[in-house]
Amino acid sequence: MTATPATPATPATTSVGDAGLAAHVVTTVGSFRLDAELGAEPGEIVALLGPNGAGKSTMVRAVAGLVGLDDGRVVLDGVVLDDPATRTWVPPEQRRVGMVFQDHALFDHLSAAANVAFGLRAAGTGRRAARAEALGWLERVGMDGLADRRPAQLSGGQRQRVALARALAARPRLLLLDEPTAALDGPGRTELRRDLRRHITESGLPTLVVTHDPVEARALADRTVVVERGRVVQQGTVADLAAHPRSRYVADLVGVNLLEGVLQAGGPLRTPSGAEVVGVPAPGVEVADLVGGPGSATIHPRAIALFTDPPHGSPRNCWAGTVVDIDDVDGRVRVRMGGDPALTAEVTSAASRDLGLHTGQRVWAVAKATEVGLAPA
Repeated sequence: MTATPATPATPATTSVGDAGLAAHVVTTVGSFRLDAELGAEPGEIVALLGPNGAGKSTMVRAVAGLVGLDDGRVVLDGVVLDDPATRTWVPPEQRRVGMVFQDHALFDHLSAAANVAFGLRAAGTGRRAARAEALGWLERVGMDGLADRRPAQLSGGQRQRVALARALAARPRLLLLDEPTAALDGPGRTELRRDLRRHITESGLPTLVVTHDPVEARALADRTVVVERGRVVQQGTVADLAAHPRSRYVADLVGVNLLEGVLQAGGPLRTPSGAEVVGVPAPGVEVADLVGGPGSATIHPRAIALFTDPPHGSPRNCWAGTVVDIDDVDGRVRVRMGGDPALTAEVTSAASRDLGLHTGQRVWAVAKATEVGLAPA
């Protein structure tokens, strides 16, 4: 069970002196346990990326004070918001955390302006001043002229803009976005991502964005934190994740091949069934790091050449397999190959036609050693 929150504390009495967010969340919800650390500096947008059920939403709800901690600590701008060890707990309404939910969470019976003004009115702002400020925020997010419409009269993207205006109008010190564009179509999603990025950058707020979409992470975030099974497994830019994925989920997500096995000192890597993979140290890895033991090799699909006959010259990385799936995406053909190792290659449509690729076909995959990144586990 999640620990019962301690007696509420006054935020001003618990300052520790650092700007931005620093959180170590340890909490149990049912049979699921989350133990993860993350931070966000002022003006930094951090994406929480992971599969369904990984703990992303639980993380942001704990930061917001909607889920209590069993252990750990949440600190925002030097103020301790939650610390079971000292029985410190600041109620959600006193944390100055703005949250935008996937389902918008707007009041259906209120107009867009009244929704935005709601938090201001609750904080004691007069009706006229609250409406004037709400209208200003609606104009900033491109909703001027729609202030008197109710949520049912707005599109999904418009409702999400109202939710963002409501969150920013409350003058938060941290912004939390939970799958902010998931309910929108392609064009609407792209437009809202662009506007979200602009408004967040202008606000200078530390921001956490929950998503399962690497495209969204790349478009919105300065840094991406990958959460799996209640743990942080990797963080960096999406390009960093692609260069050196540390889990099968990350590799699949960014579209690269991840081969796991045992590293010989200095390389190569041997897979569990004995296949040998020759490469060079992955980005951020030194030759001295390849001392032997568990390791991995990453190969971008575009670095793999396919042949219908065994290639000449005895290339160092050459693996035979069978085509199990072919997918044509934007003029590039992704070819999934079963065998040891199982690989995904990406070739041009013209190359696919020249090779006569079809499922069940025997092919040989070749990758230059310089295109294979080796790393210790």
